[in-house]
Amino acid sequence: MAEAKLKTEPQKKSRRRFILGGLGVAGALVVGWGFTPPRQRLNSTSSLPVTNGEISLNGWIKIAKDGMVTVAMHKSEMGQGIHTALQMLIAEELDVPMHMVKPVHAPIDKIYGNVAMLADGLPFHPDNTGTVKSTARWMTAKFARELGLQVTGGSSSIKDSWLPMREAGATARAMLIAAAAKEWNVPADQCKTSEGKVIHASGKSAGYGELAARAVLITPDDVRLKDPKAFTLIGTPQSRTDSAAKTNGSAVFGIDVRPPGLLYAAIKMSPVIGGSIKKINESEIKAAGDLVQVIDLQATNSANLVAGVVVVAKNYWTAKKALLALPVEWNPGPAATVSSADIFKELGRQLDTESGFTYYEQGDVSSLSSAAKTIKAEYKAPFLAHATMEPINCTAQFKDGKLDLWASTQVPSIAVDVAAKIANISSDKVELHMTYLGGGFGRRLEVDMVVQAVTVALQTKGLPVQLIWSREEDMTHDMYRPAALARFNALVDANGVVTAYDNKSASGSVTHQVLKRTFGVPGAGPDKTTAEGEFDMPYEFANQKIAHVIVPTVVPLGYWRSVGHSHNAFFKESFIDELAHAAGKNPVNFRRELLKQHPRFLTVMDAAVNKAGPAPEGRAHGIALHQSFGSIVTQVAEVSVNNKQIRVHKVTCAVDCGIAVNPNIIAQQIESAIIFGLSAALYGEVTIKNGQVEQANFHDYPVLRMNEAPEIQTVIIASAEPPEGIGEPGTPPIAPAVANAVFLLTGQRLRSLPLRLETT
Repeated sequence: MAEAKLKTEPQKKSRRRFILGGLGVAGALVVGWGFTPPRQRLNSTSSLPVTNGEISLNGWIKIAKDGMVTVAMHKSEMGQGIHTALQMLIAEELDVPMHMVKPVHAPIDKIYGNVAMLADGLPFHPDNTGTVKSTARWMTAKFARELGLQVTGGSSSIKDSWLPMREAGATARAMLIAAAAKEWNVPADQCKTSEGKVIHASGKSAGYGELAARAVLITPDDVRLKDPKAFTLIGTPQSRTDSAAKTNGSAVFGIDVRPPGLLYAAIKMSPVIGGSIKKINESEIKAAGDLVQVIDLQATNSANLVAGVVVVAKNYWTAKKALLALPVEWNPGPAATVSSADIFKELGRQLDTESGFTYYEQGDVSSLSSAAKTIKAEYKAPFLAHATMEPINCTAQFKDGKLDLWASTQVPSIAVDVAAKIANISSDKVELHMTYLGGGFGRRLEVDMVVQAVTVALQTKGLPVQLIWSREEDMTHDMYRPAALARFNALVDANGVVTAYDNKSASGSVTHQVLKRTFGVPGAGPDKTTAEGEFDMPYEFANQKIAHVIVPTVVPLGYWRSVGHSHNAFFKESFIDELAHAAGKNPVNFRRELLKQHPRFLTVMDAAVNKAGPAPEGRAHGIALHQSFGSIVTQVAEVSVNNKQIRVHKVTCAVDCGIAVNPNIIAQQIESAIIFGLSAALYGEVTIKNGQVEQANFHDYPVLRMNEAPEIQTVIIASAEPPEGIGEPGTPPIAPAVANAVFLLTGQRLRSLPLRLETT
């Protein structure tokens, strides 16, 4: 088990930074709103549903008569272990053992809205501590609280929950202490809590279940969060609370739900991006006995994102066979000539002609000419599919003016609102039954499957229907990671010092597309995700400029695990390695010289390098350092090359993610992220020809096999800083680490993903 000792003294912030952090905006907005703190996140608009004498103490916690504590889970569990970590936050502050805490999916309420994710989406450099950034984050947090979108994404779950859930636990603890003190007629400060009980100095004690009914009537005067020095649970490795259910098969994923009378729906969508249905010949398949109906999505609801036809039957196999036999003629539409080659050609043309948006600039990169070397490079990354293990699915039932929705989704509140709109009912008439997610990776931030399932359910006369995409439909109708092109131009003087660093990249914008298709808002302006991982680097170049050009595309784009960092880290860390070799310096020492004002980065890098040790004979170590979602990660990849085949034997990873709530889960997420990123680095590529995606299943979109998986060792840096993201930061560094090792072994600088050595 991975373990991290907890530092109990965070880095000090200056008084100036503290004051700026609370500033509002100038002018009228300050009055009545700017200085007002965000709304509370303790009590929901309605109490948690209770049964059998349970007592709801706030919007997060209810307590049963036997003292069992139920905690509202406002984040989606998709394999990342978030439910376990969130239970730990409550258990720590409430002083109950983990076996007395159980999760329940949170209802739709704005107190569960994700605040941290939206605030982190602002395009500011991490080193920026100015008034504009502080004010913008303050206002964005307030806006996010008002918006109340329940979203699991951006590696923000612990960061977003760290204070509100601990406050909920601490408040409940104070209420229970106050209730006991009143019952015993003793001062509250003579009472303490332990193992789900309130205990008086005299030895008298009462369980939480005995006190809850009286506690709910009390508003505590003094609520205090635990000092980190007093943590007994946070910072210790804990077993996953969902492991048993996922091992014995009792865990329910979206594809597992079976409401009475369930029908099944198979779907076929336009093979060409943006195509439409020309003709469906239903008569050839209607003779099938278990067939229920054929639905033209394009004809029934204009809100569907992709033209398609659905076959509904009493079982999925019948529906799928009928769909395969169903003759459909398609109108290919204007995108029928689109190809990957043309898309990259356009990205290059835009880099040639457009200046783009400058995300970060320091010094002057244009006025320097006295350099010993000019280093130029162009890097390239393809479209990528999410390829979640659980096929895309959604189950819906529309009956008596109400809609039941069973969904494995990362966006429950958005799914409810969209479903209500399609069904033409109010959101309070939609009941969402959340399930586990068989992988998300950003794909289940989308609601296209919800739109389709509800549209079909409106046609099935009150019976529930489960829509399931085949793997082929999923692979060819994903919301893809953008294809991207990046160019670098750097000047290195005779002493091996980089005197100028210029980086400009081009890609489509995920955020622009998501705003349009999910919220109906036209995307405009900069999109941080396009340049993240490039402009926000820690390297201390005196003269640097990082810009990005957004190039619109007809290819549907979506958030892919680690988003822009996933390819921009490859671009940036590979080029940093190029600069190190051009300067005649060891890549690790070269980075050290550029991180003198960034001690946390140095600590992480040194920890990984020291743990990895020297590379065995015949192998090489490649290094990459990257910060994403607030966490700093260094990876050392141990690589060999045989007959042009790249083999990664071992990955050593060091991570500083602030306070490590559960070191076990952190290590698991790092391992998961590395395997995910390595699959993309070695194999991942979606190509488009004649407007169609060419990859259809795992035979032509392979992922890493078990026999190819490297040994992974994780070092968690002890920290007292607030928790940062962990679900995604392990993915970005792996591709450049491997590429940098390959260069040491072969002398070939691989500047395109996936990594392929020349065969000639």
